[in-house]
Amino acid sequence: MKMVSIRTLQDLLAVGRGDAAAVTAPNTQALTYDAFRKLVADTVATLNGSGIGRNDRVAIVLPNGPEMATSFVAIATGATAAPLNPAYKADEFEFYMSDLSAKALVVEAGSKSPAVEVAQKLGIAVLTLTPDPSVAAGVFTLSGGEKKAAANSGYGETDDVALILHTSGTTSRPKIVPLTQGNVTASAQNIAAALEFSDADRGLNIMPLFHIHGLIAGLLAPLSRGSQIFCTPGFNALKFFGWMEESKPTWYTAVPTMHQAILARANNNKETIARYPLRFLRSSSASMPPQLIGELEATFNAPLIEAYGMTEASHQMASNPLRGTRKPGAVGLPAGPEIGIMDEDGNLLGIGEIGEVVIRGDNVTAGYENNPSANASAFTNGWFRTGDQGMIDADGHLSLTGRLKEIINRAGEKISPREVDEALLDHPAVEQVVTFAMPHDKLGEDVAAAVVLREGHTATESELRDFLSNRLAAFKTPRKIIFLAEIPKGATGKLQRIGLAQKLGLS
Repeated sequence: MKMVSIRTLQDLLAVGRGDAAAVTAPNTQALTYDAFRKLVADTVATLNGSGIGRNDRVAIVLPNGPEMATSFVAIATGATAAPLNPAYKADEFEFYMSDLSAKALVVEAGSKSPAVEVAQKLGIAVLTLTPDPSVAAGVFTLSGGEKKAAANSGYGETDDVALILHTSGTTSRPKIVPLTQGNVTASAQNIAAALEFSDADRGLNIMPLFHIHGLIAGLLAPLSRGSQIFCTPGFNALKFFGWMEESKPTWYTAVPTMHQAILARANNNKETIARYPLRFLRSSSASMPPQLIGELEATFNAPLIEAYGMTEASHQMASNPLRGTRKPGAVGLPAGPEIGIMDEDGNLLGIGEIGEVVIRGDNVTAGYENNPSANASAFTNGWFRTGDQGMIDADGHLSLTGRLKEIINRAGEKISPREVDEALLDHPAVEQVVTFAMPHDKLGEDVAAAVVLREGHTATESELRDFLSNRLAAFKTPRKIIFLAEIPKGATGKLQRIGLAQKLGLS
């Protein structure tokens, strides 16, 4: 495997051995690294011939799968990729494409997406992607657009913007996060180093590729070490073990709700698990209850590596080590950027002190686009404020106590929803829980929890409250416990605390 200095996506793709498989998918031939590099070169040339070059924004609205993976890499190599959730409605596409100042939209041939009509309304060029799976996984051609030369042609340089995403905007207008070639390649290498990727690895990608987790950890990190990625059409717990048989993976990454769905079907697939032993499982994008970590590790006979990430850090900030001490409930050691804990006045705190998690490093965005007020509050003395509350222990491990915006303020008493989650998960009938704030006319906020029970188990609200009485102070015990068949999730499978009271009619 060639060792090169990686500061751009062109550098990153140069790592893989020419005849080795880069991208595979269900029922198709593998795309080799040489073929992938040619596909990228052809795509950049097509974009340049349509007037699209470095730092021009290209919205991508494609289903999950190998073409989404290869087109993202190709577009980000020569322009700025802006992947959007295909499930968006017309109004959402209009907001995001306008906000991004998209120059072009890429959709699959025959796409019925409302994004097409929105692009036409906004005067944005529509480029059609035609897959050619008969050649190999992820092969496509691009057509459409006006024929004219790009102002800035060729491959992106380190400081050019490769990827642009919006923050989720649960409490305010979504903010634009520009990530440079240098940001995303630094993050890919941080993840590859933490997980010790090699060209012998095969990843089973089930993460959506419009999200930072899937794009960086699922795709760019393994590519940076010449690994192979098996691209699925998206998460499907019923198909997971069939895909495992076909792809023979050495690892996969997912959010906790996906891991939980896989675990629920693992008992019937013990032979597959034994036949294709994993080096590790990885979890990120939300906190993983220690109980679930234990069950997954016992089931797969492999370590569960919990990592901590966010869009503004090009995904990964901390990771539990592959070797050495892993601490369930902690999100691990710094794995790329420098990490500190800061008080409200901008002072860095010491070991064991609780405050806001702050970061700085090559993978961290230089700032939100066109948003001076957000940047003024997000950056202090060169540190980016994550909005997460946590502490660093004497061994350097970072533990999160919650999102600052999710901390429940009950008449001045601050309650971490995660602490209540973990106490409820100790009850044998509880399979899934999310604790959240509900409005209260006298206390301001009170504690509520949504619970999914294990199949064949029963429990009442009073039973669960009694169970918690020996584990939590009375003010932390949920005043309201709602039983659901399924907890509402965000587009990427994350459980969302903010806004849940309103969704469940408790506001």
